[in-house]
Amino acid sequence: MYYYHYRQDWASLIEVLDQSLYAEKMVCSMTTQLFHIPTTQNLKGNPEMHEHLVPASYHRVTAVGSAERLQNGEYHDSIIATLISCVNSALREDQEVMKWLQVMRENAPNEFKPFIQNSISWQQQTEQSMSTAQQLLRQMGFETQNQNSQYAY
Repeated sequence: MYYYHYRQDWASLIEVLDQSLYAEKMVCSMTTQLFHIPTTQNLKGNPEMHEHLVPASYHRVTAVGSAERLQNGEYHDSIIATLISCVNSALREDQEVMKWLQVMRENAPNEFKPFIQNSISWQQQTEQSMSTAQQLLRQMGFETQNQNSQYAY
């Protein structure tokens, strides 16, 4: 275990990552609920969307955990690399999530279109918060582009 010799304040980053994770929980809950409603259980796009939502969620949880470890005083370059890679990977998966949410909205019965639009609004919020996290990392002096994400599962 390595400890950072000078403590950087990670609180602002943790706050926006938590906001992103909260919105992600809403997207997960709402879109999974559709599998349990007879009229939407086979909604076109929902299984495909979940193929990207699951890894996006994993990357958010891992990013939050990495930032919390850093805030608590633990430090190693690999924690920073994990954090940055997961932020980038979540944003990449988000693009596919949004694409499939739009397919879902187009194919949903009329009475479910507002519900799916609400899910899209939550997805927009989770993406905006994650983009803000990426910007904060840059402001803290970290390179967020061209990260090797081969280890971000």
